[in-house]
Amino acid sequence: MKKSILLIALIGCSFLLKAQQKSYKISIIAFYNLENFYDTINDPNKNDEEFTPEGPRNYNGAIYWDKVGKLATVISKLGSDEKPESLSPDGAAILGVAEVENESVLKDLTNHPLLKKRNYQIVHYDSKDARGVDVAMLYNPKYFIVEDSKPLFVQLPGGAKDAYFTRDILWVKGKLDGETVHVYVNHWPSRLGGEERSAPARNAAAMVCKKHIDSIAAADGEQKVVIMGDLNDNPTNESITQVLKAKAKIKDVRPGGLFNPWINLYKKGYGTLAYQDAWGLFDQIMISYPWLSQEQNGFYFFKQVIFNREFMTENKGRYKGYPMRTWDGNTYRGGYCDHFPTYIVLLKKI
Repeated sequence: MKKSILLIALIGCSFLLKAQQKSYKISIIAFYNLENFYDTINDPNKNDEEFTPEGPRNYNGAIYWDKVGKLATVISKLGSDEKPESLSPDGAAILGVAEVENESVLKDLTNHPLLKKRNYQIVHYDSKDARGVDVAMLYNPKYFIVEDSKPLFVQLPGGAKDAYFTRDILWVKGKLDGETVHVYVNHWPSRLGGEERSAPARNAAAMVCKKHIDSIAAADGEQKVVIMGDLNDNPTNESITQVLKAKAKIKDVRPGGLFNPWINLYKKGYGTLAYQDAWGLFDQIMISYPWLSQEQNGFYFFKQVIFNREFMTENKGRYKGYPMRTWDGNTYRGGYCDHFPTYIVLLKKI
């Protein structure tokens, strides 16, 4: 009897899945902090000495290519391995990334056999970040066409950080299946020096996003906007709730406003990174008001996902249960990343 009920349920799920696939297009927009994704070459213009064969980490080609393979494994599964939906066989149409040294490492990543067929293209600009890392965006040209892009400089307020420069914010405008979309890829200033002292620096980065979004709305009307990144703040921090004014509930978002689907998850104890046995949810993707209505011809927000599979999770030692990190101090742990990636699922009625 139980087996019969299970079979009927499985047949029902299969039928529903086929109906959904016929009725909707699915698009995945994701973000992933790649944790110290450096090449092995000492760049005299960057502070990258520790990530060289002569540095304290003994960083070498074997470690580098192992990391490339680990990152490609995760990215290949983002949005494409979720059962029973099997959301999108091509995975993320748009993927924002952080902590990358240069375009060269991204080319090695996108040319990995697990990703090469997707033909991911790269949008990247060098910034003046003190650590020599940047943000970038990968996109599948089958689904997204870039029309414009530029880096947005973040001026750090005096006294907020010891370093003078931080990562630029990457702005990319393009067409997602014919719809105009604006994407902002962020890696806001860290909490080094203390959360309270460094908070004005993250508020400044949030304001750069807000002002740019407002300027576009003033010129062209309200747009479909995606703000993603490692914000080094949780969804309930001032930079997000007060500067960006992002809301936790769709019903509370008004024209010109932002929806943050991670606030309630964070309050329930979910996170993308762990520190001193507490979860943080720094890796967020926020969207503007035009994404929220299901009664439209374009893509609309369906759900958010923290991609935290078992193979990516630490299984021993002091970090057990945390994301399996690449490094434990200067020792190569051989994990994937100290952050879990996130993504949002968009649907479009056919």
